Amino acid sequence: MITVCNDSHGDFILVRFSEKPYLEKILFWVVLIFYCLTIAGNMLIILVTSKDPKLHVPMYFFLCNLSLLDLCFTSSCVPQLLVNFWGPEKTISYIGCAVQLYVFLWLGATECVLLVVMAMDRYVAVCHPLQYTAIMHPKLCLQLAILAWGAGLVQSLVQSHATLQLPFCPHRRVGDIVCEVPALIQASSADAAYNETQVSVASILFLVLPLVLTLPSYGAAAEAVLRIKSAAGRREAFSTCASHLLVVFLFCGTATAVYLQPKNRCAQEQGKFLTLFYTIATPALNPLIYTLRNREIKGALIRLGRRTWDSQNN
Repeated sequence: MITVCNDSHGDFILVRFSEKPYLEKILFWVVLIFYCLTIAGNMLIILVTSKDPKLHVPMYFFLCNLSLLDLCFTSSCVPQLLVNFWGPEKTISYIGCAVQLYVFLWLGATECVLLVVMAMDRYVAVCHPLQYTAIMHPKLCLQLAILAWGAGLVQSLVQSHATLQLPFCPHRRVGDIVCEVPALIQASSADAAYNETQVSVASILFLVLPLVLTLPSYGAAAEAVLRIKSAAGRREAFSTCASHLLVVFLFCGTATAVYLQPKNRCAQEQGKFLTLFYTIATPALNPLIYTLRNREIKGALIRLGRRTWDSQNN
């Protein structure tokens, strides 16, 4: 029997990450530290790539987009997470949940598409270096960035709207630490077969397909790298490609596990850890992955530091 909810705009109750209050207090500080690292690291990348003329190339244009995405993506859920981890109340208003769902899904889907675009950029750079500038011209880069943001927005508008049309009473308990589509579907009191099919299709398009498209691109790039005669050139190319590939697996791999996991209690418990990882840890790790393994970024940071020092002492 389907229960119809009269109070369709009431608060949602988010699941506890742990039944032990002291553990949630520890998580509060861990999440806060990772959030500060995310803000500082990604803002630094945006500042460096925008200020240094040597980094005004397609690779760093897309990296700047990725940093902006990570900043917004983690900010769409972390403030609410911190409130819930610190206090006894684990609620979020209907409007707050809806806004979080729209923004969270938009930016998450955008990141999946953008990672494919970045893989394509690295493929062209490594496999077709002489034609790279002609192929990856500024207009095409802008169009690809707009495509990524636009595709994510369309995905969010369609799926979020369909999810929020479901009735959620009587318990209104969301089985996750954020308002995500799978958890909201499970909280519904109606037959959600259409929504579940929609989630499966979207997961294949935005999570599985990017992985499938990315691997051959980097495989071809790796084959081309092996043909580079210079050892230093090989190391630099491998380092760049390895950084990108690691980011793809960290984000798409964990998100795929959340959206395509089986519907049982054990999977739900694991889902909380995976959600925490790809919403908190991955955006904080991305700047470290790119800066520690990228000589040009480190050089730009040094130049920016010198310019700042010189301007303050003149």
